[in-house]
Amino acid sequence: MIVFRVKKWLEEDEFKELTRIADYMGFENGVKSFRLNLDKAFRNGYTLVDIKNLVCEYSIDCREVEVKLEEVASNYTPVFEWISSKGVVKLSIPRSIYGVVKEDLKKYSPRFIGLVEDKVVLEILPYKAPDVYKTLRDKLGNVLDPQNLFTEKPLVIQPELRNIELRPYQKEALEKWIENNYRGVIALPTGAGKSIVALAALTRVNTRTLIIAYTKEQVLQWREFILKYTTIPPHMVGVFYSEEKKLAPVTITTYQSGFRNINTLSPYFGMLIVDEVHHLPAEKFKYIAMHSIAVYRMGLSATPTREDGKHEELFPLLGGIVYYKLPGELVEQGYLAPYKVITVKVKLSKQERELYEQLRKKYRALVGGLKFQEVLELARRGDSRAAEALKIHSEARMLLAKSTSKIDKAVEIAREEYEKGNKVIVFTQYVDQAREIARRLEALLLTGDTPEEERKRALQEFKYAQRGILVVTTVGDEGLDIPDANVGILVSGTGSRRQFIQRLGRLLRPKPGGKEAVMYEIILEKTTEEFQARKRKTLNLDEYLGEDQETSLY
Repeated sequence: MIVFRVKKWLEEDEFKELTRIADYMGFENGVKSFRLNLDKAFRNGYTLVDIKNLVCEYSIDCREVEVKLEEVASNYTPVFEWISSKGVVKLSIPRSIYGVVKEDLKKYSPRFIGLVEDKVVLEILPYKAPDVYKTLRDKLGNVLDPQNLFTEKPLVIQPELRNIELRPYQKEALEKWIENNYRGVIALPTGAGKSIVALAALTRVNTRTLIIAYTKEQVLQWREFILKYTTIPPHMVGVFYSEEKKLAPVTITTYQSGFRNINTLSPYFGMLIVDEVHHLPAEKFKYIAMHSIAVYRMGLSATPTREDGKHEELFPLLGGIVYYKLPGELVEQGYLAPYKVITVKVKLSKQERELYEQLRKKYRALVGGLKFQEVLELARRGDSRAAEALKIHSEARMLLAKSTSKIDKAVEIAREEYEKGNKVIVFTQYVDQAREIARRLEALLLTGDTPEEERKRALQEFKYAQRGILVVTTVGDEGLDIPDANVGILVSGTGSRRQFIQRLGRLLRPKPGGKEAVMYEIILEKTTEEFQARKRKTLNLDEYLGEDQETSLY
């Protein structure tokens, strides 16, 4: 029982307020006595801080009451706990004070689990938990975090950048991220140094950091990058994927490993960096950001927006796009190479044209004038005619992509550019097509099936060659640090603007003497490839474009 005494005269409204937190015991020798009734006080919306302040305003027993309140505070204090089996934060709140904070918690959508020993138990998604913690701490003044989930997690050293100086736009990007409460997506073209901004952020906040990369190659590149451009020693940088799982103050993992292990990794890190962040809205990968407890968050991408609108999901998860620069701006400033895109049209062979027209007729007979997305949705619902139409669509698409005239033209252009002394990358979508082109050109080849050692050898050879030809499939779109080239040849692709911009970005690193980069796109006349090429350019290539939804080939 906590009793306090009031010696001063109380106005009626002052007396009424005291009886909202305490029971009046009587008047004797000029002193009014009150017994604190914490349950009543909490029901009336008072917190422990409110109670202490009110008692100290009127009571002659202020210090004594403060000490006793501290003794009983744990019985009226919310407790946070990490549940690794679910990858969530459990919050236990005494029923007596739950009503005080119930409305404040609603916006965080906690999941009600039940009542345990007179405590309301909730589960909170980790990415919302730091804000919940702050809200309750500000409201109640006393919150328990026995696992130190929300305390700062500093590195044992103060890291610094080295061997590099931030460019003006990189400094701007960092400041915009800081202004956005240390959250947000940095959108810069390929070759513009997004990763340097991330390293600058890491040295600025100086906290244990988890980096999510798209591929194993990127994981290794990030490690080399950190060791080269920061003072963080090797033993403090770990990679966590496949058989190699070293948990270190700065840990790098892939999307796949991150998805599988975030429930274990999450409590150890105060900062989350997500590379190629346009992949994050996928349900599987979104789980990583939702179940990370990190307060500091940064996403990186050359093409962060998506035409399916899912990039908007990055706003609550990472803070939205806080900074972007267009390639054209950086070209003007000399940070990226000037470029041009040359469209080269070729024709289907007679046999290919006849087969293409047959496939078009079959497709239309099955689905009429429905849009491709409508056909796709019908197929998902089990419509057999729509499913058959999709097979025909895929067959026609592959026919166009693998047309012999496209391969012939690609080989011709590559040879011409090679003879001029240029370094050429040929982009294809299909492995067998890539092998055919590489065989005819006697060129270096990279596909998803290329063994790691052979891949390293090819990249090293291309990097140090005065001139050369490298043929790559989609493995070159993201995740590989492909050496500088000044000529690209696009033979086949998905038709998406994002893929086109990513491939173009492989050519944009500045060249000696301000040499211009050239991208050839080879398309088939009188087919939907002409439409797709025009669609890619309905908006300037300098604009940040997202993943196209698939377009019908008919």
